[in-house]
Amino acid sequence: MKISVIGTGYVGLVTGTCLAETGNEVICVDIDKAKVEKMRNGQVPIYEPHLDVLFERNIKANRLRFTTSLEEGLNHGEIIFLALPTPEDEDGSADLSYVLNVSEEIGNLIKTYKVIVDKSTVPVGTAEKVHNIIAKNAACEFDVVSNPEFLREGFAVDDFLKPERIVVGSSSERATALMKKLYSPFVRSGNPIIIMDEKSAELTKYAANSFLATKITFMNEIANYCEKVGADVDMVRAGMGSDSRIGKRFLFPGIGYGGSCFPKDVKALKKAGKDENYDFKILNSVIEINSAQKTILLPKIEKYFNNGLKGKTIAIWGLAFKPETDDIREAPSIDMMEALLAKGAKLQVFDPEAMPNIEKRFGNKLEYSNSMYAALEKADALLICTEWSIFRTPDYERLKKLLKNPVVFDGRNLYNVNDMESEGFTYVSVGRKSVNL
Repeated sequence: MKISVIGTGYVGLVTGTCLAETGNEVICVDIDKAKVEKMRNGQVPIYEPHLDVLFERNIKANRLRFTTSLEEGLNHGEIIFLALPTPEDEDGSADLSYVLNVSEEIGNLIKTYKVIVDKSTVPVGTAEKVHNIIAKNAACEFDVVSNPEFLREGFAVDDFLKPERIVVGSSSERATALMKKLYSPFVRSGNPIIIMDEKSAELTKYAANSFLATKITFMNEIANYCEKVGADVDMVRAGMGSDSRIGKRFLFPGIGYGGSCFPKDVKALKKAGKDENYDFKILNSVIEINSAQKTILLPKIEKYFNNGLKGKTIAIWGLAFKPETDDIREAPSIDMMEALLAKGAKLQVFDPEAMPNIEKRFGNKLEYSNSMYAALEKADALLICTEWSIFRTPDYERLKKLLKNPVVFDGRNLYNVNDMESEGFTYVSVGRKSVNL
């Protein structure tokens, strides 16, 4: 099939590349000329495990091409994916300007039947808005479909190629048939393609992300309470997670969630509710609690240094909002670093992938280390903000040798409390007993 993807951000590039991998002819459209030229030369503009292999293979096979011409993309594709940014607006709502502006152009340019697919995360009613805008100028038949993505950064390629489910919001039998044909190679194992109306599909994405954010936030609340009463959140988590009604995933406490989806989508659903005179009380709490959770370790760091952080050097491991990505959007590390800098601390930081993005934001306010151990040299303490695998089994003797003080503040509960105690560390985590604080 001939597919066009408008927008080559995280979702658009993964979508286009993975659709090419199943034999489709894909053109990706982006207005950034320099970015398009780099992609034509085989350079992947984002970090996502395994994407580079598929990207290179499909470019060589001429199944994956790139252009700055929207008209070329529209002429090529029978199915047109809109994978455009929907950033958070000042009032918390999703900014639809990119989606709606492109819709205006689509109406003027399409000449034959097209299925226009909203792949971006958009509020309820967006498909209808897109349809109405295109219809003002379109001289041919078309359909608008909602097809939300459920991709986890760090696992996006696997999530696309082996989806748990595919949600298609469509009231057109013709469009539905084409979407089923497109996705049939991805559901051969029997995972469902769920067909529903457009508004329900749009809400499904927001509901799913908001529920997962709520689940994480609840466990952070339990972790904070565990510290008050002397319980161990790891044991509570194991007891809860063994209940099939709850499940084991998204029960790990820490210093809050971040990323491009959860924070934005929770706020957007809250704002959408407000627009309909509905108060999502639970989402209000999720937003408030997560904001506070990001700096939950700061008072403990201050306590250790007797409220004297000025001139202290803190090493930080992990800057991305989660492992296996270079994405720093809404990363808890940012909140912690800004708070520590405001207290007068010096920061030596390391992340396997995210340091270029952090440097764009912080510039020379931070010292950037070329390895996890280099970040420790002459530091007064270590703070862990992201659970990269390489941090899980460190050389404890080396840690003690490099740090001025054997103290670790662990925002992701990477280590066993008893092990850290026996190794002679002062160790502070989330929802568990502190050692030697």
